[in-house]
Amino acid sequence: MTTPRLAQLLSLSLPLTLPLALLGAAWPGPAAAAQRSAAEIAAGIDRLAVVGRVLYVAAHPDDENSRLLAWLVGAKGLRAGYLSLTRGDGGQNLIGSEQGDLLGIIRTYELLAARAVDGAEQLFTRARDFGYSKSAEESLRYWGHEAMLEDVVRAIRRFRPDIVITRFTPRPPNHGHHTASAMLAAEAFRAAADPARFRDPKRFPGADGQPWQADRLLYNVSTWRLPDDWDPSRYLQLDVGTYDALTGRSWGEVAAASRSQHKSQGFGVIGQRGPQPEYFEPLDGTKPKADVFEGLNLGWGRYPGTAALQAAIEAARKGFDVRAPARSLPALAKVHAALRALPAANPSRAEKLAETERLMLDCAGLHLELLAEAAQVTPGGKLPLQATVLSRAAPNARLLGWTWPDGSRDATARALKPHAPTTLKHTLVVPQDAAPSTPLWLREDTDPAAPGLHQLASPAEIGLPDAPPSLVAVARVELEGVAIEVPVPAQQVTADPVRGEVRRAVEVAPAVTLQPADDVVMLPNGAAREVAVTVRAGRDAAAGSLRLEVPAGWRVTPEKAPFRLAKQGDEAVLRLKVQAPRGAGRAQGRWVATIDGRDVSFREDRMTYPHLPALTLRRPARVALQPLELAVRGRRIGYVPGPGDRVAEALAGVGYQVETLGDAALGAADLRRFDAIVVGVRAYNADPGLGRHRARLMRYVEQGGRLVVQYQTNSRLGPLTVELGPYPLTIARGRVTDETAAMQPIDPKAKVLTTPNRLGEGDYAGWVQERGLYFAETWDAKYQPVFAIADPGEKPQQGALLVGQFGKGHFVYTGLALFRQLPAGVPGAYRLLANLLAL
Repeated sequence: MTTPRLAQLLSLSLPLTLPLALLGAAWPGPAAAAQRSAAEIAAGIDRLAVVGRVLYVAAHPDDENSRLLAWLVGAKGLRAGYLSLTRGDGGQNLIGSEQGDLLGIIRTYELLAARAVDGAEQLFTRARDFGYSKSAEESLRYWGHEAMLEDVVRAIRRFRPDIVITRFTPRPPNHGHHTASAMLAAEAFRAAADPARFRDPKRFPGADGQPWQADRLLYNVSTWRLPDDWDPSRYLQLDVGTYDALTGRSWGEVAAASRSQHKSQGFGVIGQRGPQPEYFEPLDGTKPKADVFEGLNLGWGRYPGTAALQAAIEAARKGFDVRAPARSLPALAKVHAALRALPAANPSRAEKLAETERLMLDCAGLHLELLAEAAQVTPGGKLPLQATVLSRAAPNARLLGWTWPDGSRDATARALKPHAPTTLKHTLVVPQDAAPSTPLWLREDTDPAAPGLHQLASPAEIGLPDAPPSLVAVARVELEGVAIEVPVPAQQVTADPVRGEVRRAVEVAPAVTLQPADDVVMLPNGAAREVAVTVRAGRDAAAGSLRLEVPAGWRVTPEKAPFRLAKQGDEAVLRLKVQAPRGAGRAQGRWVATIDGRDVSFREDRMTYPHLPALTLRRPARVALQPLELAVRGRRIGYVPGPGDRVAEALAGVGYQVETLGDAALGAADLRRFDAIVVGVRAYNADPGLGRHRARLMRYVEQGGRLVVQYQTNSRLGPLTVELGPYPLTIARGRVTDETAAMQPIDPKAKVLTTPNRLGEGDYAGWVQERGLYFAETWDAKYQPVFAIADPGEKPQQGALLVGQFGKGHFVYTGLALFRQLPAGVPGAYRLLANLLAL
């Protein structure tokens, strides 16, 4: 529910800064605190004098150089932004089982948490992270070169940087996304300045269509890729490890706190102190000889007619009293007046007005909040709200008016006496057609014509980290004669016994949500299968009926199932049976609830982690239905889980009896009761202590068991210290990223390819994202490779699947991406794994 005025507030020339700054902790992401300390205010006043901007460009969350960003903002006072081409949704997850879109949400908010620490801003393109790519050409082909160039040009024109810095070089070898980010930055550096390109006013409104020429393009040299005898004197240098007395930390320490927000990727690091050199190579535009900032005027002196403004800022800086920030309100009001006197077209006017207003709110100690008892409300529902406005330091503050999230107004002007709260109350009625709250970039369905891009409703949304909260009021306050409009989100405040105060933005939720037990329902051998869905009430008194919509010819029994839920949050698990017609292929089903005469079809996925706000994805309650022919021998499976691993659930879904094996069970249980044991992806990396059970596992194999180890990582920074199998083998970084690459059997008659399922070409079709990763590089002759696989233009690799007999049993190492294929419902992957479990 965004009012026209709020939409205007949130679409100013700095859309990536203003909402985060003014919404403060109530923003659904980890924004800066609503009230800054005196030290932070002092630094903010210093930054008013600086108008220079730097845009850093790379491919993924965690690719950014946190210490450089922290130094640019903190030490130089610059406006710095990080443009990440993707949201990291194709990566992996060390802290949970979320993959795909859910992981993209986590990594987006980890980026926002990092930016809240280092002070930079966050931008995105529409690109989906489709996993590891070996070439920029493949990446740009999947995303669409012109669409990606458009997004990077849009970011440059909006941000208007003096300097564009790339994290990577266009020179391979490297991850194709990395190389593509460098190529796009170089191309957009010039295209953004070309008035003949990207000029359609409907597609590029406002600043998006205004050419902008950044002064220089630099490459931030990655020293870990250079030879040992490299010459630092060839490059421009900056020491970004300097100390900041206001914060009591070096920028290396700040950067460590920022980088450690990337917890899903295991990137916690130790703070660095002392000199921290960064190196740069000029690529285009002005090419400085000795200093990165050589020849750039980073202050207001670049604009004529700003002498009065510069004097006002200097007076505010000199007059600031850290023990009495409110005394600076008159000086900041003069800065505000000088800014307003500038021409409206001045590129820095709007952002510095917003910064000045934020500083005035901080100096006044102004606290604004809009509280609700519930964290969600449904369409048609009523939500009592209470607003509180408290001036803790300013003697002459006034509340000029208040606009509620539904657009209704309280226009009564009130004096705000220091230390005396002013409260307002209102009952909000949510429209029946209000859209459920969900991340901005996941609201639209994927366009089959552009599968590599997230779809957005309008060009104005491209590049934004996320949408504002669903329910936002606007307070209009006056400080020293300056009227300031402040967005105030509705939020619920609760007390957690461990975390203390927890604030959560109020969301709009459906009357009921429908959570499928399985994203993909596998239907082996023509049999009917029971499918379950959890119906959860988004409000009190939620009653209706549930159905599963399927294509013609499919059978669902019963056709409908009733539900009646008394209280919000109540749940009921309903079960129906579904059966495919003979010869059917993959189909799409949709869970639908009818309540109050309206159809509702939303699922709700929640993510709760201590370092992030509560995150929720609401999307259509679809379920994939996949028939398959599957022969199984031996159903009792022991499973050693790895991080982000859903293979055990997939095996259970086709009839295996799966038991999770933790440390205690591996050390003491009778393993002989299992027909096979499977070790999940990166299990040994996540818990190197698993290696102490090697002898028991090898004895299990020797006595006739089957041990299947999925891929484990091995690198210079994270060496694999465990011997995986009975015979020597080494793991390297070999991988095949083309999910359609030919799977050439080395011995077509091998048991693993014929028993109990005879595998053919069709079993290798429909794979997702990649064939595999972290293949074996060397192995003992007692292992038999099963496949030769190659990406286009490369030599075949044979280390994707190794089988070795040991005693009466078999050991298997596989880098094939079964952890992606099984949850995606790829029939051939199930049939191949069934064969491995039956060796």
